[in-house]
Amino acid sequence: MCSSSSFYRPMVAKMGQNQSYWASIESDIEAHLKKVISIEPPESVFEPMHYLTFTTPKSTAPALCVAACELVGGDRGQAMAAASAIHLMHVATYTHQHMQMTTEPGPELGQDGIIAELQAKALGPAHIEPKLKPDIKHKFGPNIELLTGDAIMPLAIELLVKAMNPARINSDKILRVIIEVTRAFGSQGVVEGQYREIEWTQSGDKNEELLVHVCKKKEGEIHACGATCGAILGDGSDEEVESLRKYGLYVGIIQGIINGIGTNYNKRREKRVNELRVLAMKELNTSFKGKKLMRQIASLVEESLS
Repeated sequence: MCSSSSFYRPMVAKMGQNQSYWASIESDIEAHLKKVISIEPPESVFEPMHYLTFTTPKSTAPALCVAACELVGGDRGQAMAAASAIHLMHVATYTHQHMQMTTEPGPELGQDGIIAELQAKALGPAHIEPKLKPDIKHKFGPNIELLTGDAIMPLAIELLVKAMNPARINSDKILRVIIEVTRAFGSQGVVEGQYREIEWTQSGDKNEELLVHVCKKKEGEIHACGATCGAILGDGSDEEVESLRKYGLYVGIIQGIINGIGTNYNKRREKRVNELRVLAMKELNTSFKGKKLMRQIASLVEESLS
């Protein structure tokens, strides 16, 4: 149940009997992204963007965004731009963290690749032992991936801005979503989590509170962001928005502890996960008990523990 790598890898939880619901959301998000990211001139720019967008391991945060929108009574299309933007921000941050982690550099490696390898070594032994490296295949070298990640981030914001209707009736909601997304992936969100992860790795897998903090920043807050954005765009009440924010936070932390940076899923971590699961279900039951889609959304925590 644990990762073979000390590096955090977002995982898609098991969906079981609810798989068709989540699969339909993933399919719609992918279709939307294919419309906005095509390979066109200059191909040297758009090919890497297209490749990384559709090969980066998926997080469940974008799908949760769409599901949250539907749960509060919104239409799936209302959340599609936000879900796509969350995926693109995830792609960019994932690419930046993992661009140097490879034993087989891409054809564009060159001097930048040598520098990246030296940077990886500077992080400590746990980051350079081959058996601990993520199994990441690079089509492009780190110099190209760095620039491509930089290009993907503003594209995510562009998608959100373009989601404003001509009369700008939804402009307040879009602004709230932009704030949620940039905060979740910024210096106090995923970026902080990536930095703290280095500290945790150097601690030798012993600092439990730091582990939970990293999981909170790297997966918890982007799932909270996804759920919050979906609820906002679906015209959820303030109570519904906050309940889904907390639910998303607990979902992400759970996925992080089970499938992420922890190399030893022990009894103490299992207890923490069960406590988080109770809190997550409490939020759903408080605001959404009896609603049609509650069971599908609850599957993110229920079936990730099966």
